[in-house]
Amino acid sequence: MKFEVEANETIVDCLNRMKEAGYTPVRRMEKPIFHETKDGKVEVLQQQIVFVGKKIEE
Repeated sequence: MKFEVEANETIVDCLNRMKEAGYTPVRRMEKPIFHETKDGKVEVLQQQIVFVGKKIEE
């Protein structure tokens, strides 16, 4: 299952949310979000961070 770090939370908040849902992180992916400026240049707007979680077996 994938968990994306939301705009209003920290990485630790996302990891805690994963733990509460019964998942442990097994992979972290970062993807840049680009936007085009008025003068035609492409810049990085922000980083999108997604964790892939594995169900915790008890």
